[in-house]
Amino acid sequence: MKTICLYFEIHQNVHLKRYRFFEIGKDHYYFDDYENERGITETAERSYIPAIKTFIEMAKLYGKTFKVAFSISGCAIELLEQYAPEVIELLQELNDTGCAEFLAEPYSHGLSSLANEDVFRDEVARQAKKMKELFGKKPTVLRNSSLIYSDDIGGLVADMGYKGMIAEGAKHILGWKSPHFVYHCAQNPNLKLLLRDYKLSDDISLRFNDSSWNEYPLFADTYMDWIAQLPEEEKVINIFMELCALGIYQPLSSNILEFIKALPAVAKERGITFAFPSEIVSKSKSVAPMEVPYPMSWNDEERDTSCWLGNVMQREAFQKLYSVAERVLICKDRRITQDWDRIQASNNFRFMTTKNMGVGFYRGIYDSPYDAFTNYMNILGDFINRVNSLYPLDIENDELNALLTTIRNQADEINVKDAEITRLQARLQKYEKNEDEAEEKPAEKKAAPVKKAAPAKKAVPTKKAEPAKKAAPAKAVATKPVVAKKEEPKKAAAPKKATPAKKEATAKKAAPAKKEAKVPAKKAAPKKK
Repeated sequence: MKTICLYFEIHQNVHLKRYRFFEIGKDHYYFDDYENERGITETAERSYIPAIKTFIEMAKLYGKTFKVAFSISGCAIELLEQYAPEVIELLQELNDTGCAEFLAEPYSHGLSSLANEDVFRDEVARQAKKMKELFGKKPTVLRNSSLIYSDDIGGLVADMGYKGMIAEGAKHILGWKSPHFVYHCAQNPNLKLLLRDYKLSDDISLRFNDSSWNEYPLFADTYMDWIAQLPEEEKVINIFMELCALGIYQPLSSNILEFIKALPAVAKERGITFAFPSEIVSKSKSVAPMEVPYPMSWNDEERDTSCWLGNVMQREAFQKLYSVAERVLICKDRRITQDWDRIQASNNFRFMTTKNMGVGFYRGIYDSPYDAFTNYMNILGDFINRVNSLYPLDIENDELNALLTTIRNQADEINVKDAEITRLQARLQKYEKNEDEAEEKPAEKKAAPVKKAAPAKKAVPTKKAEPAKKAAPAKAVATKPVVAKKEEPKKAAAPKKATPAKKEATAKKAAPAKKEAKVPAKKAAPKKK
């Protein structure tokens, strides 16, 4: 049986404003609020809202046989919460159906995985925490910015505790291998890899509405037939794309949402199912390690990082940015942290590319890559000055390292406490479940103490009462009469002859005898006087 893993990325660029050299040190606000509001609002209305509503309809129509995964960058969450909160609400409604899963990714949608391990860890932790706050579950599968992956990155992600990661099924990496299997990281076999089928993914995200395409128009039946006709041993088909492909890249007038809505029914007819990335990672076995010595991504024909770091300008800006990474991690200033997240975004470096893209490329407010570089470096210059004012360059390395060590130790303590909280919550849920089951069966619970009380009846025999009755002579001693002492052995001889009889009978006979001995002893005293 073949399984489709359907995943969508949600990310929006935070647009920088025109920032002149003469504004350095005077203006510390770098963003174009008007363009940011216009961009996120338009994308939400044309793509996100209709697409997510369609997914909710599919969840209600097909139940949990339909499953879809998302990842949302931290910067996108901030823009959505500010300008389009309806998108967050719809995602939460979809999550409540049980048909959606949310993955982890770097908060800034930046390139920190290529530059600084500590920054990458911090970003992923913050974004995962946000996912848990919004959707109630911590992600177990990670998606790096633009599917950037290498052996070193995979080893780092595995060390962070993630069970799986999604990556590009690049031809120059796979060679003769198929992306329709589960692989694992070459440095750590505990991290499983799901590889994107770029052909099937791009058929929807790029070519669906292309009238010059030889498969145009594409129908759900045709698309599922392509999947069903794959070799029998190829079980996992990963279809990954940006969510804005539904409504922006492929307009709603192309009936792209009707195509998506028809997929589960057509898939069921051919015995094809849908699954979350976490389900595939936990249930499927890896067939082989995938060695990726150099970073790859899902961008451009080369499937590498050249679109961000391919020229001297990009590399200069990249190195300058991360030269203050350790100082920013120490900083507790909210404005510094927010600006740091936004200027890290990968699109800021993409605007500087000098590659021949072959298609129309959106450069935002910039006229050329050199214009983008100049504007970015002006902003970066002011930002670095602000960081240096808080943590001067002449600060001793020992002091800086001590602060960083403290931060790492605190992060480790938080992770330990989070793990303990998770364990205790699991125990509490188990306890509450047992209580609920006990309330449903009160009759069985009442019957249990009756059975346990039965041995208590056996523990009260008359034989064990003998020591208490042997204490009777003590009463006679208390009166201290001479006559009683002489009469006691004579009357005690009677029970000795009656030893074969039951001890209970002798006890009853002995009791009145003792009482009679006490009465004459009191009357005899005055006669002697």
